[in-house]
Amino acid sequence: MFRKITACVSLFASVAIAQVSVLKPAFGTNGMVSTSDSIATAVGVNILKEGGNAVDAAVAIGFVLAVTYPQAGNLGGGGYYLIHLADGRNYAIDAREKAPSGASRNMYLDKEGNVIPGESLIGGLSVGVPGNVDGLVLAEKKFGKLALKQVMAPAIELALHGFRVDPHLDLAFKHDFHLFKRFPSTLKYFSRDGVPLGRGELLVQKDLARVLQKIAVDGRDGFYRGEVSELIAKQDDASGGIITAKDIENYHAVIREPIKVNYRGYEVMSMPPSSSGGVCLAEMLNILSYFDLNKYGYGASQSLHYEAEAMRRAFADRDKYLGDVDFVSVPLKRLLSKTYADSIAAKIDPFSATPSADIYPGLIHPPKEGTHTTHYSVIDREGNAVSVTTTLNSYFGSMVVVNGAGFFLNNEMDDFSAKPGTPNQFGAIGAEANSIGPNKRMLSSMTPTIVLKNGKPYLILGSPGGTTIINAVLEVILNVIDYHMPLADAVIAGRIHMQWVPDIVRYEPGAIVYDVKNNLISRGYKLEEIPSIGEVQTIMVTGAGYEGVADPRGVGTAEGY
Repeated sequence: MFRKITACVSLFASVAIAQVSVLKPAFGTNGMVSTSDSIATAVGVNILKEGGNAVDAAVAIGFVLAVTYPQAGNLGGGGYYLIHLADGRNYAIDAREKAPSGASRNMYLDKEGNVIPGESLIGGLSVGVPGNVDGLVLAEKKFGKLALKQVMAPAIELALHGFRVDPHLDLAFKHDFHLFKRFPSTLKYFSRDGVPLGRGELLVQKDLARVLQKIAVDGRDGFYRGEVSELIAKQDDASGGIITAKDIENYHAVIREPIKVNYRGYEVMSMPPSSSGGVCLAEMLNILSYFDLNKYGYGASQSLHYEAEAMRRAFADRDKYLGDVDFVSVPLKRLLSKTYADSIAAKIDPFSATPSADIYPGLIHPPKEGTHTTHYSVIDREGNAVSVTTTLNSYFGSMVVVNGAGFFLNNEMDDFSAKPGTPNQFGAIGAEANSIGPNKRMLSSMTPTIVLKNGKPYLILGSPGGTTIINAVLEVILNVIDYHMPLADAVIAGRIHMQWVPDIVRYEPGAIVYDVKNNLISRGYKLEEIPSIGEVQTIMVTGAGYEGVADPRGVGTAEGY
């Protein structure tokens, strides 16, 4: 019972088309912030002005999004934090959710071994143990300059005194309100007199403010021990879930080594597993380095052919090999090697599509679409850079709000392979590496990325969009490095998406012109137009300072100072 938000996507894709001719980058010399929410952007810039570094601003933004962007910003979900410090050190914080200790491999299968529709998507059983709060607190403690209370103050104020529901949130509330009705606690916080809160109404969240205050005073213990953890466990149980207060107390975010790959003289740095994003991005870049894309140009049939074939093969490896490295052995060295990429590139037919079934044997399943998650990028005057992607998975996650705490819980359990060979809501197929296990992190497509030039930040970017995240990030990088586009053009440019299964190249309106479309079909590609792919929040470092672009596919803003 996958919940499409096609109406939302179509509306904002139309807005994006209308804005293409007027989109202008933001500029700054002391710092830059690009987020999916104008309030969060303004808060991030203000933290920089108050003397905070990029990590302080990123943490402040993360907590604000939990208030103003409840469809994806969160306390009840997870996230990834990619950090480059001005002294050259790089870190990846894995705050991905975990399966509860009571989870089992076949928990979403019926007696005949078939996946039970909706069990991993709606309600308490779909919820993974939240990790985002620990990731935020850990980032601030290890790499921030300011006190946690100071960076959390804006979020607390917004929760206490409220903000006006904007058109984007209004549409999201209306779209999913029929599911809100299944959970009394969700109706309690996000409706009035039996109808969803509407555009322009003041949304005050006093229970959420109280939770934020506890975190500001007690750090991770304000969330992972005591009252809040007990409220989460109680609500999850009441909604059909199995998370315990002990599961929550035992959760810890992990600092990992970022994935790094050299691409045409630039060092591209991204997230390691439990995210698949960095590995897939690196593998695709390694494969594409074998071809002179600039010779063919953006949008040419030959360029799109090589891009689609690289995507196809990286996603095949994703689905076969990738999972939580704390539980399974992932052949990272091989997948990231130039030798492996060259061997793949050499096998790509320069004129014809490779059937997906020829990569790894498997069933071809119909696609399932969705756009989820939120991303933000930050850089400060010293050159500290942060790229963050956080999520509840689907919009509003499990649809369950914690009574007494006022925040949504995720539905990240759907990102496990409920049954090998069966696709999740994004059409992604998983193998044993991503099977369900107690206390295991589910595989993600989130791809926060920082591109370094001569060891210094050059691009900071990332995107929401399920499995389309990886390719959206890839294409902005290609647009800048290979096709030499100005940043605004690189972000606006039409995108394609290929993920091995299903064997279809999806594309945005205008991304493939008529004659190229016919050329690709003659090569053996199946094509499908969809409203929008990703929402890339990007910052570029130039000789004059910082340039920021908020993707017009969404409603975010970039602001510098």
